[in-house]
Amino acid sequence: MNIKKVGNVILAVKDLDKSVKFYNELIGLPIKRQRRSWVDLGTSGALLSLHPASLTAQHIGSSIENGITIGFLVGDVTSAVEELKSKGVKIYRDIVDREAGKNAMILDPDDYLISLFEPSFEDKDKQTGGYHGFTPA
Repeated sequence: MNIKKVGNVILAVKDLDKSVKFYNELIGLPIKRQRRSWVDLGTSGALLSLHPASLTAQHIGSSIENGITIGFLVGDVTSAVEELKSKGVKIYRDIVDREAGKNAMILDPDDYLISLFEPSFEDKDKQTGGYHGFTPA
């Protein structure tokens, strides 16, 4: 097996239109491709792909229960949180300042957790893992 990178993160959503509006208009991810039952958002790196959840299977609830958290690097987490609050986005955890940077957690329309992370390390565009503050705890 020769995996080169993550291609996309796929979310099953209760209301595709509502989720597209959230990620495109409120969060600011551009729509790369859109079909009737599938929408890819983003420009480079992994795409965020949305599709309708099953009408017959139970939707499992919040990210804490099903383990899904989407992480976005932001230039200024304070202004990002203020902007999202003004747009009525649910804040799960307000800004926490940690050694690796500042982090806040918001909820999307399906209660998936979204981490907004402003790194304090030198390469602010570096996507890295393993630092405290990126997770809900």
